[in-house]
Amino acid sequence: MKTNNLPLDQFINFALYDKKNGYYMKKNPFGKTGDFITAPNITRLFSEIIAVWTITFWKSIGSPKKFNLLELGAGNGEMMKVIEETLINFPNCYNACNFIIHEKSNFLINEQKKNLKSKKFSWLRNLEKINANPTIFLANEFFDAIPIKQFFRKKDGWIERFVDLNNPKKAEFREKKIDVKKIEKNLNFKISKNQNIIEYSPETFRYLKCICNLIQKNDGGMLIIDYGYAEKKMHETLQAVNNHKYSNILENIGDSDITYNINFHSFEKFINQFKKINSIFTNQKKFLTTMGIIQRAEIISKDIVFSKKTDLFYRVRRLIDEKQMGELFKVMLIKKKRNNFKIGFLN
Repeated sequence: MKTNNLPLDQFINFALYDKKNGYYMKKNPFGKTGDFITAPNITRLFSEIIAVWTITFWKSIGSPKKFNLLELGAGNGEMMKVIEETLINFPNCYNACNFIIHEKSNFLINEQKKNLKSKKFSWLRNLEKINANPTIFLANEFFDAIPIKQFFRKKDGWIERFVDLNNPKKAEFREKKIDVKKIEKNLNFKISKNQNIIEYSPETFRYLKCICNLIQKNDGGMLIIDYGYAEKKMHETLQAVNNHKYSNILENIGDSDITYNINFHSFEKFINQFKKINSIFTNQKKFLTTMGIIQRAEIISKDIVFSKKTDLFYRVRRLIDEKQMGELFKVMLIKKKRNNFKIGFLN
């Protein structure tokens, strides 16, 4: 690190992805022993539903004889494992499918390889090097882990948040004046319009640009499942989680997850730049219930003991209850405009 006064996104990148000290680089943060539990680790039904959705979307793009199913940031590999086990029951789709994982962390790649023994899996660092087959991208809690910048409107213009790391044990926030027009020129839309706070990730928009271009060129789509909100007005949502509890972003650097709530309205505005692409949007409750998660749970629960049945429905409720993940988590599909696919998104 050449300087100890870092823009917020560089500080988060250091805290999460530094090769030696980064949070995601040195341990598995998922599950009971980690700092958070993601939907695929709550119940395998979540991943089964994603697999069924994948089959229906594959059919909507003409059931290509070869296609890629690519997960961005696959955690411990649990979701892809269950998706593969489900797709085996649909041989046409399974035989056409090339399973790919895009992962930054070598530690997590090793975890995934332990979990995914099938020869159908490959790992890809650079999305631009993907083959020319149609690709279905899956991003479950991926974008919330990408470092963000924060800007605040002051009387005399906009300032950017920095972190002073001269003494890592006493890290402090700093601020610097910026020209917001330069950022907007780069993004190609007015992100500051009617805002007092801006939270955005340059890296996220690079991913979206790359993926939208690939969908335009090769066909396919991207399913995004993440916590966030759809209002036009942005809020400050930056937070750190350590041992399942919220903690101070400037404390336990490298030992806490740093995350934020995605503003899906800014995603939609960015996607609108692409002539052949559009997006549709719902919440996790509507998506999973429309896809039949409750009916699936009822079928499975017929042959299991009462205690397991209760546990299963408790887990499903965590995913769909509006006070838990059902409303907090949103689902967005990015696809070609000419594809009228709406399964999972019908209100």
